[in-house]
Amino acid sequence: MKFLQNLDDDIKHNLLAQLRNLWTHTSTAIEGNTLTLGETAFVIEEGLTVSGKPLKDHEDVAGHAHAIVLIYKMVAANAAIAKDDLFALHKAVLKEHIVDIYKPYGAWKLEQNGAYFVNEHDDQVYIEYAAPNDVSALMTEWLELLNRYFFEELTQDDALAAYTKLHIAFVRIHPFFDGNGRLARLLANLPVVRSGYPPITIAKEKRRDYITLLAKYELSVGVPKPGASLAPENALYQEFVTFCRYNWQPSWDLVVEARRVMAART
Repeated sequence: MKFLQNLDDDIKHNLLAQLRNLWTHTSTAIEGNTLTLGETAFVIEEGLTVSGKPLKDHEDVAGHAHAIVLIYKMVAANAAIAKDDLFALHKAVLKEHIVDIYKPYGAWKLEQNGAYFVNEHDDQVYIEYAAPNDVSALMTEWLELLNRYFFEELTQDDALAAYTKLHIAFVRIHPFFDGNGRLARLLANLPVVRSGYPPITIAKEKRRDYITLLAKYELSVGVPKPGASLAPENALYQEFVTFCRYNWQPSWDLVVEARRVMAART
């Protein structure tokens, strides 16, 4: 990965650990995880629990960290990403298994899902995701899009554009019964990392802005259907591009600091 080039092994190791901790902490925090960044790092690196924090929070962090390992393995393999890769990531992210045939782990959803959003007028609006019967066809299209980006050598702007489109499209489809947000934030980074850039993360402090922007976009374009655009571009889409660009900065800050430490050695 280009962002690791010309760094000593110990600096590479520490940079990857910092990025993993940031990525895991921010993504799980958006889903309601209560562990701090420091506690997240402790759980991942020491394999121990934090007193007073829910077991599920620990499992979510461990699962996400394992999923990042799988992401890097996919990048290293340099092979087309298949649905079985997505299923493996789904199993990694959702470590707490619920025995329910209608909530399958490592398989597409079987039931319709959606979410409520409270708009600026204080009205509760329902957002409906893709119908279960459409998921297989939609995810075939999504995987084609992912692999097209994955095998391109992307500029930084192109990597941001790829992340945005893949992220929005995945969230619109919501192909799994749970874990879709975390998976979107993981999978959309595949072409980013493959092209040599650090992962894009979404700051937990921007959680409300993130959820609101995605909800407004989803309501503006409606339920995805096979054969139609997975991510129609409009003003809200462009706003999300800008939002993701802003949230990418903390990852770059870690890279800059690693290079500063390296420069001080020479």
